Amino acid sequence: MSERYTIRPMMLDDIEDVLVVERDAFQMPWIRQAFMNELMKNPFAYYLVAANQEQIVGYCGIWIALYEAHITNIAVLSSHRHQGVGRLLLQGMIRRALELEAISMTLEVRESNTDAQSFYKTFGFKKSGVKKGYYTDNCEDAWIMRLAFS
Repeated sequence: MSERYTIRPMMLDDIEDVLVVERDAFQMPWIRQAFMNELMKNPFAYYLVAANQEQIVGYCGIWIALYEAHITNIAVLSSHRHQGVGRLLLQGMIRRALELEAISMTLEVRESNTDAQSFYKTFGFKKSGVKKGYYTDNCEDAWIMRLAFS
């Protein structure tokens, strides 16, 4: 079913559609200016979108620093979850990180988000630490998960 989606670099014109995904996925969504800054001013940022013929249904972003790729966000519209979109986005971002000579990838995930943790584990991510009180909306801890490429 995932062949219905195209993965491509995010463009400035995509921000309004990405904001729809962002608001659908997160309790504390990023604002327009945050995405504009990422695309226009952050030389370490790379973003991909997943689109079907009608709309953008997901996106993923990373920062590359010192040979490490750090996932900033990955989100899929709730109406398109469990259709392989997240998998396509993460596969695309791993390919991009390898092209940029990253040797590992990290992310934070809510301690209570066992679905996401399981998803990342299917790619080989492992829990490597905890950030106490990381999420400001409820002071929930974040798991740090890491994937080594070598």
